[in-house]
Amino acid sequence: MSTAGQVIRCRAAVAWESGKPLSIEEVEVAPPQKDEVRIKILFTSLCHTDVYSWDAKGQNPLFPRILGHEAGGIVESVGEGVTDLKPGDHVLPIFTGECKECPHCLSEESNMCDLLRINTDRGEMINDGKSRFSINGKPIYHFLGTSTFSEYTVVHVGQVAKINPEAPLDKVCVLSCGMSTGFGATVNVAKPKKGQSVAIFGLGAVGLAAAEGARVSGASRIIGVDLNPSRFEQAKKFGVTEFVNPKDYNKPVQEAIVEMTGGGVDRSVECTGSIQAMISAFECVHDGWGVAVLVGVPNKDDAFKTHPVNLLNEKTVKGTFFGNYKPRSDIPAVVEKYMNKELELDKFITHTVPFSEINKAFELMLAGEGLRCVIRMDE
Repeated sequence: MSTAGQVIRCRAAVAWESGKPLSIEEVEVAPPQKDEVRIKILFTSLCHTDVYSWDAKGQNPLFPRILGHEAGGIVESVGEGVTDLKPGDHVLPIFTGECKECPHCLSEESNMCDLLRINTDRGEMINDGKSRFSINGKPIYHFLGTSTFSEYTVVHVGQVAKINPEAPLDKVCVLSCGMSTGFGATVNVAKPKKGQSVAIFGLGAVGLAAAEGARVSGASRIIGVDLNPSRFEQAKKFGVTEFVNPKDYNKPVQEAIVEMTGGGVDRSVECTGSIQAMISAFECVHDGWGVAVLVGVPNKDDAFKTHPVNLLNEKTVKGTFFGNYKPRSDIPAVVEKYMNKELELDKFITHTVPFSEINKAFELMLAGEGLRCVIRMDE
């Protein structure tokens, strides 16, 4: 029996207030409107951004809300005007979009869509400013246009990547945010040449994805920088060859890295959001050709400073957003890299929990355990 055009009742994990455990509720999910797609979510994973928004210390709190943005699922129905997706398609919903019409989408150099760029403050759909979720007639806010902590969700078509139906959704779901962000920061933005050295600041999931990008690029030395030495053993699986803990030095860590590399690394990728790490990542690259790429999201009042002579000495600092991938155009090819065994994902997935135990995923992340916890929606 088709559910197209009907309101669907299903389970969702609702965040009612900041920092309180999510509660599994029966929600009503309205049909997709113009340029929207309703997706049955099969697997979702927990990303640090979900925890950050649930905790709501660094931004505007917006509750009640259905969080979640790293996921894989199958299209259930499509709204008016949607031509490139149909029911049954396997898809990854993505927290940023590609309208294919704005100046950013038409530029080969940018993936920052004017219409669908990430907006943590928006809790409704762009089309009509309304939510597609409700409980007893009261609206529940969306999150990043995806809200994947629900068995069904409604997403703008520009935020949906259609992928190979053979790809295992319980693995490739992690490509819809963290893994692509880190991997793309290295391969698309830092672009290390074979044999070059790369320093990775922060060895969480995104940093290790950046290390994986350096490994695939043929870097000769991959130096992992982290304040937590317990991460070093795991990072070896991602190609990291040496480890630096800034706490072990009585001088700025960038000076230590310049010494150990005889002038600085060729590339660095910063994945922590710490201003100090950003400065270190920039100042540890080699003069003449060194490139530092900033990935981590800082607090809203932060600023970082460095002496302009670093720039005059031909060191480059770049920023990146979602690894410079356009979601609809580029992510299907990243999934193919996994299918062709050019990219490993299984080692990022350290835990799985049933949907009924979603709060356990939060506990694991808050305790700093593991990398990605995949949540199975059918349990």
